Formats: sequence, structure tokens, C-alpha cells
Amino acid sequence: MSCQDFPQYLMETLKRRSSLHKYVFVFMFLTAVSKGSACEALSSPECFRRTANETVYMCEWSMNTTESNVTFDVYIGKEKFRNIKQTWSHFTEERVIQCRPVDIWVEARTGNSSCTSPRRSVVLRNTVKYAAPQNISMSWLKNSLSLRWRAEEKHPALAEIQFRQNDDPAESWEKRTTNTTSDTFTYYAIVVNLLKDSAYKVQIRQRSTQARNPLWSDWSDVIVPAELEQKPEVTMATMLLNGTRKVTLTWKPMPHAAAVSGVNYSLTDTQSPHGCHCQKNRYPKITPENIHTTYVSLSAINISVIATNVAGYSPPAIVEVPAELSADLKICDETLLNKTLNRKTCLELYELQDGDSVPKYVITLTGRKKKKGAEQIRRNLKDYVRYLYFEHRCNGGKPQTVKMCIFYEKEGAPRRAPQDLISFSETHTSVTLSWKAIPFADQQGYLTRYVLCSVKISSQDVWKECFNISTSLVTYRLENLSPGAKYNISLVGVTQVGEGPEATVTINTLPERPVNVWWSLGLLFLFFFITTMCTCIYKRIKSKILPPVPTPFIPDFIPYQPESQCDLQQELLERKEEVHELTLHQLSPEGKSVPEDAEETDVFTGEWDNGVDEDMENKRGDSRMSGGSSDQSLDPSSTDEALRSSREGEMMDLEQVDNEIAMLIYRNGLVFDVKMDSP
Repeated sequence: MSCQDFPQYLMETLKRRSSLHKYVFVFMFLTAVSKGSACEALSSPECFRRTANETVYMCEWSMNTTESNVTFDVYIGKEKFRNIKQTWSHFTEERVIQCRPVDIWVEARTGNSSCTSPRRSVVLRNTVKYAAPQNISMSWLKNSLSLRWRAEEKHPALAEIQFRQNDDPAESWEKRTTNTTSDTFTYYAIVVNLLKDSAYKVQIRQRSTQARNPLWSDWSDVIVPAELEQKPEVTMATMLLNGTRKVTLTWKPMPHAAAVSGVNYSLTDTQSPHGCHCQKNRYPKITPENIHTTYVSLSAINISVIATNVAGYSPPAIVEVPAELSADLKICDETLLNKTLNRKTCLELYELQDGDSVPKYVITLTGRKKKKGAEQIRRNLKDYVRYLYFEHRCNGGKPQTVKMCIFYEKEGAPRRAPQDLISFSETHTSVTLSWKAIPFADQQGYLTRYVLCSVKISSQDVWKECFNISTSLVTYRLENLSPGAKYNISLVGVTQVGEGPEATVTINTLPERPVNVWWSLGLLFLFFFITTMCTCIYKRIKSKILPPVPTPFIPDFIPYQPESQCDLQQELLERKEEVHELTLHQLSPEGKSVPEDAEETDVFTGEWDNGVDEDMENKRGDSRMSGGSSDQSLDPSSTDEALRSSREGEMMDLEQVDNEIAMLIYRNGLVFDVKMDSP
């Protein structure tokens, strides 16, 4: 009868018993209830060995109680092990029966109450229970997860793996059972058909495949992050500080699924493994941060950044820190290659190939290397090979470059000419030349200059001219050439040893061309057009600012000889003369005053008719003759006399008055000044 059925059986018995035994049964009931309450959660013990070769057995059981002073007695066959304070205990094989079945159970005591667990019959030697998997490592193989943990025995085990996505706790567990493969120390298990860009929560347990009565181990919980597929996105900032460069590297965080169990970053450089580093800059360096600051020398260094998590590592992000070369880099005058170095000095030499500032073959000498090793390194230096020489020292825990120069173990003349010498943009007096520099491997020495020579080829003579050109140039404009001439151009590189092979090219300058006739005509037409426009504009401006003064009309005197006297008289009678109103002023010669009464003469108005007397006609004739005009409107009978009188009067006036000036003033606004000098 179990502890749960005992109270019901006791009540039925009390009804049938007499009242004499009533109190005895009540006491027994209370005792049984107290014992049952302590045994409700007490499980049967499991006794086993961890491996088949173990000599110690371990028994485990469980009990859910709030009591703190519970003690346990373990029964293995007839053996009793007393006063155990925890829910497990170890027993040596000498004290237990191993090869035949035995009953095992546990009795729990707390205060005055006790209970007993169900009994279990086992053969202890056949029972093996592995420990829960420990030191679990993992990695992604495409969409398969590879799990590794410490092996319990040399032979494979059976593993049960259950998993679900880490971001979805409500997802049900998916179980996989697989046989592990093993070596001496590790079990391997592979779970296929997973998503490598997702994080998983995984539980693993194992059991022996060799024991007759194997037991499952406890579960081991692990978080498997997503695979680190992308390399870190690194940015670099450098600052030059007196022979030292401060390099600050920053990168973006990894995706959340890959960083769920944490991400570290491993940084290494190409200089530290050769011994050229200071005490505070040893690599590799592990950091969980997304920023790292270091100090490096002026030589070329590569720094790699790799993100790592428990499932693997990312591809490396290579940050190239090129050499900080001086602008006036010259050949070394003195080095420390033959001297003893102290522990804070480091020499670096590496071949410079085709202008690349990243080292390929690095030679390092430090004070830590023995003398024989340094001599061996020196003997390995190649002749005619260009090396960059760096001398570093540690200053305040930071590498500092104190010297850099070009070094040749042995120097020679260039073995190749400048590459791809071509000409273009020819004119009648100049041409442009371009070329590629001689590769460093073919220079065989420090290239000091280029020599450019031009040779003019003609039937009369051969003329040659040479120029020195800087080695930093790859183009040159050759000037002062003759039009329509043929030239051979040569270019050679020069070291301290001598000149190398020359590169040649033949050019023909353009002939001198006559002036373009159409261009000249166009310029001439443009000149006349501009001149005409300027003239028109000038006249318009002048007409606005200086209006023109009208010129009076003075008809020329044409002597007329009529055919007969009658015709003359008839013509004079028919002609009429219209005279404007005028005033005649007579000016006296210089130095003479003119009387006021002689200033104004007679004024005639109106028209002349046939009844004009001879005096008026004489006066009119005189005035007409003095004004330089003739009017043939005189009386026919006195025409000859009037003409003779007017001529005689005119001659008399000219003789009597010297330098007389006559001025006519028209009252309609026209003014004429006429000055007549005496002959």
C-alpha cells in the first residue's frame, strides 16, 4: 500500500473497530500523514558511473521541500549510507555490489517525520550516465551548424539536439537525434537545414553507445549567433605627430543576429611580428568596442580587423596605412646597418616595386636580434635593388621614425629606357612629349635626372641640343623649333653610375603658313563697317549737340550781253527785283573812327518800278555793285551810262577807302560778314 492510499484505508478500519482502540488509530493516522507530506516529491535514486572506466559511483535523486534540515539515508542493497545533506552522493566501488542487481532507495528525515522513495533494482556496473556536454563550440558550414564539445570517452556517443530561433520564445522545440563522431578529445555533431543568418537557442544532451544501461545526460543550453558573413566596414583617420602617426579606426557594429552572444574584434598589423613595435603597441589586440586608436611609424603598415563571435569570425578588413614619404627623398648617406642597435631602435628595409608604397619583402633589424643574425640579414640584401630605409625608435611608448631614405647595396646604370615615348600637339615651333617612368626594378640606382636631346636633320647641317629634366616629370613641352623641320628626339635616365638606354621618337614640325587672305579680307571689311558705323553715330551726335548754320544763297554774277539795245530795254522793263530790307554799314579802316551819321545808309523797301528816278537808280547801282551782284532792271535809255558810272564809282571807292569792310545784316535773321581787303 502506498503512502497516498494509506489514509483512506485507515478511516474504513476505524469504523469497524471498537471505541476502545479509537485513540490508538487516530495517533497512527496523524503519524502517517506527517510522513506522507515529507515523501510527496522524493524520487527514486539513479546510481551510475560517468564513464565505463570510473571506479566511483554517483547517486542522484530529487525532492521538493522547503525544509532546511533534511537528511537522507541511501540504501544500496544491504549497505546504508547515513546523514547525507544534499540530493546526491558518491560511493566507491568497494562499498557497493556492482555485478548483480540490487535494490536502491532513499529515506528522507526532517525533524520527527520521515519518508521513503520507491525502490529501484539495477546492476550498477552496467549503468553509465555522461555529464552534460561542456566546452561547446560551434561554426557555420553554409546552412549547417557544426557543434563540438569535450568527449567523455573515445568511442562515439548518441546526441539529442533541440533548437528554436532565439527571437521567438513561443516557437516549439525541434529535436534532432544523431550519432556523434569523435577523436580523442572531441565529439562532433552537425545539424543541417538551418538559416545561417538567424540566431538559435540550442540544447544538447548525450548518452553512451557502449554501456548496457545508458542514461541521458542533463541538458546543456547554448546560444548560436548568426554567421559573420561580412567583413567590418572600417574607416581610418590619421594624424602626423613629429615622426609618429596617430591612426584612429572606426567600424560599424555587426548585425544583431550575429552579435546576440557578443562580438569581439581582433586587430593585428604587419609590423609587430617583425619586432618593430613598442611595449604598449603589442598585437593582436582584442576589443569589444567599435573604435580603436593606435600609433604607428611612418613606414607602410597593414592593419587587419576581424570580427569574432562564438560561431566563427568574419573575413578580415585590411586597412592599408601607406608610407608617409618625404617630398625630398634622397639616397642614404649613412645607415646603422653595420652598427650595434639598442633595444629601442628598429631598422626596416623593404623593396619598393613599381612605385608601390606597400611593403612586399620586409627586412627588419632590431636590437633584440643577435649579431650573427644581423650580419646574415645584411648579406641577403640584393644588388641594384631599391630599398626604402626606415629608422624607428620608441619615444614614450610610441614608435617614431627618425630617418628615411633610399638605399642601394650596389648601384648601377638603368637597364631600360623610359617607356612609351610619344609626341603630340605639334606646331611649327614646338611639340609635346610624354613617357612613362622607368620601373624601379630597372633603374638599378637612384635616378637623378632625365636627359632630353633634340637633333635637327637637314641637308645643310645637323644641330643638336640637350636639356636636363626632373625625374618627377612625365611630360615636357619642347619649344623654339624650326618650322617645317625634322627632328630626332631621345630621352635617357641617368643615375650616379651613368646613363641607361635611350628612347627615341622622330617628329616633323609644321611648315610656316601664309596669312589667310579671307581672314584678312574679313578683318578689313570689319574695319570699314566699324568705321562707317562710328561716322554715322558721330554725325547724329553732332547734329543733336551742334545744329548746322544755314548757308546763304549768293548767286554768281554772269555778265550778259544782249543782242540789241531794244532787247535790253524790253528785258529791264519786264524784270522785277525783290529786295529784302537791309542796312548797310560802312566800317572805316583800322585806326579811323566812323561817324554815327555815316553808319546807316538809305533803306529801300518794296519793288522797283519803271518810274524810278536816275538818282535812285545810281544809288541802287552803287549798292548792287558793292554787294557783288548785278541787276539788269535799269532804264533802257541810261543803261550804258549806269554801267559806266557804277564801274567808275567802284574804282573810285576802292582807291579812296583802304581796307573797307562792308557788312550786310538781313532782318530775317540771316547774318553775313563780308570783309574785303584792298588790293
